[in-house]
Amino acid sequence: MCAVEKNSISESESPVSVFVPCYNHGPFVERCLRSIFEQTLAPKQLLVIDDGSTDDSKSVIERVLKDCPFPSEFISRENRGLCATLNQAIEHAETEFFAYLGSDDIWFPRFLKERVELLRASPNAVLAYGHAYLLDENDNVIDSTSDWKEVAYQTGDTLPMLLRFRGVPICSSVVYRRSALDRRPWNEQSKLEDYELYLQLAHDGEFAFDPRALSAWRMHGYNTSSDLTVMLDEVLASQTRVAKMAGWDADELAVIHKHTRFVFAELLTDRGHRATAAKLFVSNIRGEPLKKIARLGARLLVPPAALQWRRKFIHRRNAERFSLDQILRD
Repeated sequence: MCAVEKNSISESESPVSVFVPCYNHGPFVERCLRSIFEQTLAPKQLLVIDDGSTDDSKSVIERVLKDCPFPSEFISRENRGLCATLNQAIEHAETEFFAYLGSDDIWFPRFLKERVELLRASPNAVLAYGHAYLLDENDNVIDSTSDWKEVAYQTGDTLPMLLRFRGVPICSSVVYRRSALDRRPWNEQSKLEDYELYLQLAHDGEFAFDPRALSAWRMHGYNTSSDLTVMLDEVLASQTRVAKMAGWDADELAVIHKHTRFVFAELLTDRGHRATAAKLFVSNIRGEPLKKIARLGARLLVPPAALQWRRKFIHRRNAERFSLDQILRD
C-alpha cells in the first residue's frame, strides 16, 4: 500500500467524527479500523461500539485501537441493535460532520477528505455520497455500483432516485452534515438502518454526489440485504411511515408500493427466486414501462441455475478486473 499523505488539520481542528458499530465481525473489523487510521483527513474522534458480539470482535478491537493515531473510545455492551447503536453514537458527535463505517467495510485513504470538501462546497446538502466497490469475504472486488445500469445516482432532489430503490446510497459511501441528523434519529424498530432516514433527509436538503468510488461495502451471508423478502417488507414499511411527512395520499403511496414490488421482482429474479418474483411481477405489472416488462418477463423464463451461474461469472470476472491493492495504490 502506498504511503498516506496526512492532512495538515490537527485532530482537535478536524470537522468530522467517525463511528464504527460492530456485531460479530471479528474477521473484518481490523481491516475496517485500519482504513480509518489511514485517512488523509484524520477524524477528531473515533467511537467504536461493540453491540454484544459473541465472537472475538471485542478482543480484536481492543488490540487494534492501541495503534489508533487520534483520540478513540471503545464501548462494549449488550446487544441493542444497529439503529439504537447509531443513535447512541450521534450523541457523542460534536463536530460539523459525521460518518459511520460498518465494521466489515472499508474506506480508501482520501474518503473523509473528499467527502468533507464536497459538503463544504454544497451548503444545501444534508449528506455527501458516491459510488462504492463491493467486496466478498476474501477481499475480492466483485462489483462496483458504477457498473449498475439501473443506478442513476445524482445531486440535488434525490427523492425520485430513492423511490426507484436502485439509487439508494451505499452506507459506507456517506458522510452526513451533523445538523441534518438533529431532527432525524434512526428508527430503532427498522431492520434497514438507512433507507427511512434517506427518505426523510431528502425532504430536508440535497444529496451531494461524488462519482468516485472511495469506499467498499462487503457482501456476505450476514447482510440484511441477503434476505430480499425481509428487505422488501422493511422498504414498504419505511415508505408507509414517511408518507404523512412526505404528503403522499393513499393513492400515491399505493403507486409507490406497486413500483417497489416490481423492482424487487427484478432483484429476486436475479437471485434465482423465480416463483416469488413471478408473483410480484404479475401483481405489480400495471403502469411499468413496456421495455422493463418485456425484459423482466424474458429473465423469468431463464432457469435459476443459469442466472446463478451468470452472477458468479460476473463476480469472478470483476475479481480479475479489479485489484483492491491496486485501487488503494491509485
